[in-house]
Amino acid sequence: MEHTISIPYRDDQLRATIHYPTRNGKNAGIPLERCPAIVFCHGFVGNRIGVDRLFVHAARQFSDAGYVSIRFDFAGCGESSGDYGSGGLGSMIEQTRTVLDYLLDADYVDADRITLIGHSLGGAAALLTAAQDKRVKSLVLWSAVAHPFNDIVRIVGQSGYDQAIQQGQSDYLGYSLKPVFFESLAEVQPLAQVRKFSGDVLLIHGTSDDTIPSDYSSIYQKVFWMRQDGQCELEWIFQGDHTYSSGPSKTKLYSLTLEWLKERERQKREWQNWEI
Repeated sequence: MEHTISIPYRDDQLRATIHYPTRNGKNAGIPLERCPAIVFCHGFVGNRIGVDRLFVHAARQFSDAGYVSIRFDFAGCGESSGDYGSGGLGSMIEQTRTVLDYLLDADYVDADRITLIGHSLGGAAALLTAAQDKRVKSLVLWSAVAHPFNDIVRIVGQSGYDQAIQQGQSDYLGYSLKPVFFESLAEVQPLAQVRKFSGDVLLIHGTSDDTIPSDYSSIYQKVFWMRQDGQCELEWIFQGDHTYSSGPSKTKLYSLTLEWLKERERQKREWQNWEI
């Protein structure tokens, strides 16, 4: 079962879709027991549907596997109200935490099994949220940016950035980007926040990504490995592009993610049953 909701955030409304787990192949509605949950963070000027329905298919597959999944539009994107980027990357982190508040207020969500999945710029937002919010227990980064300012300026173009700084705003695909947005990107370095998150991490990147360098995931993995706690795995999708647009790429993306999530569940059960 899927349900569209609105989550208040300051003066805005964040539109979201929540997917409840299925049972025996049927839509069972709101679960009676506590279930693991996933929050999706979309990328730059994206939405909760995703390119080629990236997040829709993912949430449905994961709900079929027993997960509560919630995908939402950042303010100013999709169906959410607001002005995109007006609060900068810091606002995106606050919005993600607001969605976590909503999710964890439900009595059918297991607070010890919360995963953030972030794609592209949403990957940076997810990581930075996890570094601040101990409620996040595991993290999945799909083609995550590592240098938000440089990466987004490269996407919008130097002329677009210069126009925003000189004229107060610039247009990119109909979105009005203001200096505060770029300033917020320059203020944060996700790689420097890695050690603040002690949970397990899965990195996935396509080898044919021409938007965000696949080398970023290799760098992320090395930095995550330097932590005292938490595991980190890296998976490559051969010939996968930035949005995993081909059928085989999507299938591989979802299967790798779900297998990893299920392995975390299995390990958690084993540790709980292990007695000294």
